[in-house]
Amino acid sequence: MDNEKNNLLKGTTTVGLTCKDGVVIATEHRATMGTLIAHKKTQKLFKIDDNIGLTVAGLVGDAQVLARYLRAEAELYNMKQKNPMPIVAAATLMSNILNGRKFAPYYVQLIVAGIDKDGYHVYSLDAAGGSIPDDYVTTGSGSPYVYGVLEDHFKEGLTLDEGADLAIRALHMAMKRDSASGNGVSVALISSKGFKELTDDEINKKLTKMKIS
Repeated sequence: MDNEKNNLLKGTTTVGLTCKDGVVIATEHRATMGTLIAHKKTQKLFKIDDNIGLTVAGLVGDAQVLARYLRAEAELYNMKQKNPMPIVAAATLMSNILNGRKFAPYYVQLIVAGIDKDGYHVYSLDAAGGSIPDDYVTTGSGSPYVYGVLEDHFKEGLTLDEGADLAIRALHMAMKRDSASGNGVSVALISSKGFKELTDDEINKKLTKMKIS
């Protein structure tokens, strides 16, 4: 993520992908100010509700505000409707918020992902409010490297465990080549069992199994 407004390259790497039993979202931890590594433990992955997750790339302040907006709206929806917010509704809401800032846009690129009664969904949202569903998506300056891995290894019918392995592998390939990405990863699995963020120990075991250093 970028800690300065004039850096529009969105120095970050995030990824979201659908699996046969849920969705995986993941990010790395580095925040930059130009060539300076400003923070090494930046939160870029947010639990919005038990069925919804959000990843953020772009300006730190904008990303944090949007995460708070979406979490509050999801809670209100749940209270009023007695059901979790559908993923398309969450993506549409964020799209409308982004599109409403014509003169001072939010400098972000987002992934909204999760599960509802209609299945498993991943949406990519740009700063202008565009909202596009896909089987997998990646954002930020490291995204070209992630797409290279996903295009080669993604297939329909992945389990959540396999999806987590693929997301971790893709992020680490990006971190080897993108200077704005690094300092570890966060990974969350969203399924009928709820929202589960992997521990550092679980991630390290996967890295060891895949022989990634």
